[in-house]
Amino acid sequence: MPKKNQLVILLLAGVLLFVIAVPVPDEGKGGDEETEPAAAQGAESDPASYEAYLEEKTAQALQYVEGVGRVNVMITLKSSGQKIVEKDQQSSSQTTEEEDSGGGTRISQDSSSDKTSVYEQTADGSQTPYVSKELTPEIEGVIVIADGGDDAVAVQNITEAVQALFGVEAHKIKIMKRADT
Repeated sequence: MPKKNQLVILLLAGVLLFVIAVPVPDEGKGGDEETEPAAAQGAESDPASYEAYLEEKTAQALQYVEGVGRVNVMITLKSSGQKIVEKDQQSSSQTTEEEDSGGGTRISQDSSSDKTSVYEQTADGSQTPYVSKELTPEIEGVIVIADGGDDAVAVQNITEAVQALFGVEAHKIKIMKRADT
């Protein structure tokens, strides 16, 4: 008769196999913005959608800070991002030393370098450059319009939060009070 520990291990192994075998619905395709990594996708497809994504997420976070209240955020981008393509680099160099009849020597150096892009083949057979790194767009400036835009503590908290999130210098962040409507 198996011992109690062996039964527990057997039961846990069965549960693990069940969890692995059961398909899980892909929630990212259902339009739930919090589960899909929209920051990378937005930067890749359209800088304006990337800006909108950052503005929305920043406003959502700041509205929970004490004294801030309702928030609108505007972000401007310096660039549209950059894809760095992998390159193969081959280089060779040759040094030749010659001595002439007069006793003098002459050294000549010859070097060459060749860079070619690395391509990957997609499922449909086409080739695309292999992207080794994608850089997100750099943020130029941030404007935050908040109910608490006239409170010094709230302004300081907003400024520090924006600096921590985006690495933007303090002089490129403007906090303003929301107009009463």
